[in-house]
Amino acid sequence: MYKEQGDRVNKTLWFKEEKLLAWTGVLGVVMALLCGIGALLYGVEDTPGKGLAKAFSFNAALGVFLLSTAAISPLSGMKPKGKAVFRWTYFTLALYSYFAETVQHARGVNPRFVEDGSAFDSLVANGFAFVALLLVVFYLFFAAQFFRKRSYALQPEIVMSIRYAMVAVLLSFAGGIWISVNGGRDFGADGNLIWFHGLGFHAIQALPIVGWLTMRATMPAMAKRMIIHVSGIAFLGGLLAIGWQTALERTLAEWTLLPLAALAFFLVVTAAGARALLEAVRSTRAASAASK
Repeated sequence: MYKEQGDRVNKTLWFKEEKLLAWTGVLGVVMALLCGIGALLYGVEDTPGKGLAKAFSFNAALGVFLLSTAAISPLSGMKPKGKAVFRWTYFTLALYSYFAETVQHARGVNPRFVEDGSAFDSLVANGFAFVALLLVVFYLFFAAQFFRKRSYALQPEIVMSIRYAMVAVLLSFAGGIWISVNGGRDFGADGNLIWFHGLGFHAIQALPIVGWLTMRATMPAMAKRMIIHVSGIAFLGGLLAIGWQTALERTLAEWTLLPLAALAFFLVVTAAGARALLEAVRSTRAASAASK
């Protein structure tokens, strides 16, 4: 049964099963472009009509995150009812997030941390805090599906890499909570929480690609697993090194142990991805030559 489901997933256009989430992600990218144009025209200061640069980065990040989530959703193994609950919940939460970030930054107001704002500003900020909490809770539910046998059986290589990506995403959510408790991204003398918060979300793009490449490569199963585990562990190692450096209230822009360790870890991820790509290209060429 799992093999038949896996074959169906292989033939699926990845975004076809989650059109709503995918289009919501596209909306975020479009809004990011509009905010970017607004920032170029009106400036980036936190004053009315300005400050859209921050909305640009948020909308782009959330949009890409939703597109990535839509792409891997067919491998979650969730039943239709569970998918529907997750889909519509995230659609609603994303729309509110786009609204709060774009409208408030255009008005020159921080959508999360309001100082001397109006009742409307406080309402939006309180709503945003609740929305952020729900984003974490429902993604925990989504992430847990990839650690079940049903999901793993659909496509072992990709799901194994997604499991590492889910851990990285949850660490980034923890970074977001850290920012909320701290009251902003600046931590201590020189720490900046935005790197720890933002970088982990990119695991959902990078690591599944490594898994997909190993799936397409003709190589021993042990070698495939090694590449996936090395890339996943290295990504988490780099993320934790960044978090540790930030917790010490120090900048990443210094030649000390933790920033260098983070750099080394991410170079290992790159090397593992390059090895997977090389093997996948070789396998494709060999298959093409054999068919002629």
